[in-house]
Amino acid sequence: MSTFTEPAIYWAGLAPALVILGTAVLGVLVEAFVPRRLRLSVQTVLALAAIMGSFVLLAGQWALVAGETPMTGEIANGFDIDPFGVAAQGIILVIGLLAVLTMADRTSAGDGAFAAQAADRPGRAEETESLHAGWMGTEALPLTMFSLGGMMLFPQASNLIALFVMLELVSLPLYIMAAMARHRRLLSQEAALKYFVLGAFSSAFLLLGSALLYGATGSVDYSEIAQVSRLTQGVGPGWIVPAGLVLLLVGLLFKIAAAPFHSWSPDVYQGSPTPVTGFMAAGVKATAFLALVRVLVFIGMTVTEELGAVLSAIAVLTMLVGTVVGIVQRDVKRMLAYSAIAHAGYMLIALISINRLSLSALLLYSLAYGVSTVGAFGIISLVRVSHGGAAGAEATDLDSYRGLGQRAPWLAAAMTVFMLSLAGIPLTAGFVAKYELFLSAALGGGVWLVVAAVVSSAATAFFYMRLIVLMYFRQSEGEGVVVVGSRGPVAAAVTVAVVLTLVVGILPQPLLTLLGSAAMLAP
Repeated sequence: MSTFTEPAIYWAGLAPALVILGTAVLGVLVEAFVPRRLRLSVQTVLALAAIMGSFVLLAGQWALVAGETPMTGEIANGFDIDPFGVAAQGIILVIGLLAVLTMADRTSAGDGAFAAQAADRPGRAEETESLHAGWMGTEALPLTMFSLGGMMLFPQASNLIALFVMLELVSLPLYIMAAMARHRRLLSQEAALKYFVLGAFSSAFLLLGSALLYGATGSVDYSEIAQVSRLTQGVGPGWIVPAGLVLLLVGLLFKIAAAPFHSWSPDVYQGSPTPVTGFMAAGVKATAFLALVRVLVFIGMTVTEELGAVLSAIAVLTMLVGTVVGIVQRDVKRMLAYSAIAHAGYMLIALISINRLSLSALLLYSLAYGVSTVGAFGIISLVRVSHGGAAGAEATDLDSYRGLGQRAPWLAAAMTVFMLSLAGIPLTAGFVAKYELFLSAALGGGVWLVVAAVVSSAATAFFYMRLIVLMYFRQSEGEGVVVVGSRGPVAAAVTVAVVLTLVVGILPQPLLTLLGSAAMLAP
């Protein structure tokens, strides 16, 4: 007679993510039972309340894991709690808060970022009727909460099954959201299809790598895989564990958009609804990098030399592609897409030699990059093509930003702050993050990688400065562009992002001390 062994689950450790996921389920019920005219308000309040509640629970967890007697260990089968995981969740929540605000806005033009009804066929009568009724697809908010919940648990995954399930939980809602743009819907649907294909490749590589690791070690748990790998070195086929780890990393590198696995990522960024692009660029990159850290700390240490060479080559190629191709872009969303690829290369160099400083630097970089990116895409959502004075789709051509400093001084000033931060200019969060990241890589023996990153960073500054020059030193051409006003949420998100970028850049020490305490995964 078989017996059932009850799993040991520390529910308080899972509470911050469960609040987010529970709200996502509640949001689905709101879509079913709340009248359409009230859904946006109800969904927005629910999402923001859940994120703030999750912040409160995380603060309580931080007091436990970072105290004099830290409480760390397994909270459920496949998930660990430690200072690094709690700090990672906090960073993901900050990105999620800003993303929800940008998604929830209905501009002064009376529209939002999402299609009236995603099921309407583009250009057909049913779409016209939905638009005339003033509808907006509010189902994007519960989908965002599902993805956000997966992002929070992804860096805490400690076995291969949990890693795969969280990868799918992060990705599946985004496949849908990418197809929900209100304008240029065919381009949006193309972006969703391409993102789905990229995600399929990511999952396939990750599963194949997991199968090889399980076949070689008989376990899916990170620590057990590492232990068995050390004990069996020199016994049997020595290529299985390194090959499995490389395939596993390729699956995660697709999500990071590292070269040569970045193909179609700029197309996805360009075609998706602009707030969703910001959420993908910041949230997916941050959670994938932070999940990759745990994989490398526990499993990657067993094949350090081989893995270091592979990651170094990918980092250099990623910086090269992001820099060179980004310089020639004329579309602001594609420019930021290649900027994201270059930033992925910078973050990869911190993984070549993992230490406490590199872990805290990666956490800081994820926050600084994420805040600036979501804020920048929030501004892009307000700059529109003018159709006889009526606002249309986002005006993403770089020339559309000519004279923005005169037409919308506040938006131009905020965009300038974000561009300077992405370029790594002093007194911004981006400068502090880049300094810490490059310092950790240099101390870890990657001086030549740091030199390559500095050269790349100097080159990428060109396309950030080009946008600033267009906003302040070039006159607008004609009346083809209109700047719509925010009814609150986007303005709030941009304001918070600007404040965080400047405060961290001017007074970084408190945050550096806090994140230094979070670097508890280093061996």
